[in-house]
Amino acid sequence: MSAVPENAGTEPGGRRVAMPERAGPGAPEGPARERDAGAEASEREVSARRIADRVLSCPDVADLSRGPFGVVATYLPGGLVPGVAVRDDAIEVDIVARYGRPLPEVADLVRDAIGDLAGGRKVDVTIADVVTDDGGRKE
Repeated sequence: MSAVPENAGTEPGGRRVAMPERAGPGAPEGPARERDAGAEASEREVSARRIADRVLSCPDVADLSRGPFGVVATYLPGGLVPGVAVRDDAIEVDIVARYGRPLPEVADLVRDAIGDLAGGRKVDVTIADVVTDDGGRKE
């Protein structure tokens, strides 16, 4: 016979089921918890979009990249912001650089451009590709 957790409830028909644990005392439940999650998603969306706009305004950035496996993005309800991954501890930005300036300088310029939006998080910049002004790739 299996042990039933303390937080077990009953379904109609008398079958006992485990109930989800609360996050802690005073943790929001139901609609309040959904509002908090919605506010966090909205904040993440605004910051991801602002970061993308700032990165694209850098003269040495031709475009944003989703990375080699297409996973660098901030996923949002109804869409995504490609090339920018906003996480709790870091911001990852993948770019396509324009040929000319040394790449470490391009990465530093991107970090400087979004530094005030990072909120103290580490900013990782990956240069996924380099293109010339005419759009041709440089090897």
